Amino acid sequence: MNAGSVCKRGVVTVAPTDDLVAAAHVMREKHVGYLIVAESAVHNRRVIGVLTDRDIVVAVLAQEVDAHELKVGDVMTRNPLLIDEGQSIEAVLCHMREAGVRRVPVVDRTGALAGVLSLDDVLERIAEQLINIAGSIRNEQRMERVVRQ
Repeated sequence: MNAGSVCKRGVVTVAPTDDLVAAAHVMREKHVGYLIVAESAVHNRRVIGVLTDRDIVVAVLAQEVDAHELKVGDVMTRNPLLIDEGQSIEAVLCHMREAGVRRVPVVDRTGALAGVLSLDDVLERIAEQLINIAGSIRNEQRMERVVRQ
C-alpha cells in the first residue's frame, strides 16, 4: 500500500494571492479544513504551502487581526511536508508523526500535486483490511463446518 493508492485525488487549491476570507468561504463550501496553496500552472501545480482552519483561528482570530486585509500567503504554512505518491504508508506515517501533521499533500514523480493523504484515509484503508481478515477467518470456519459434517 502506497500514498498514491490511498490519497484523495479531488484536491481543493487556492493561490497565495487569494483573499483569506475568500479561502475561508471555499473551506465552508467544500466542507474541508485544509487547502493546498499552489502556484497555478496549466498542467503542473506546485505546492508552496497549506492553509488550515486552525491556521486561520490561531493567526487571525486569536490575534484579533482583520482577516479582510490578509491574503492566503500571509497565513499559510510554507514549505509543508510533501509525500511522494510511491512512498509506503508506513514511511508516510513516520514522516507525519515526526512533523506532527494529520494531512499531507501527495506529489507525483514530477513534483506536481497528485492528492492529499489524511490519517482518516489511512484508518479507513486499515479498517477495510481488518474486515477482509475477519471475513477470511469466518469463511474458513464456515468451510470447515461444511466439510466436517
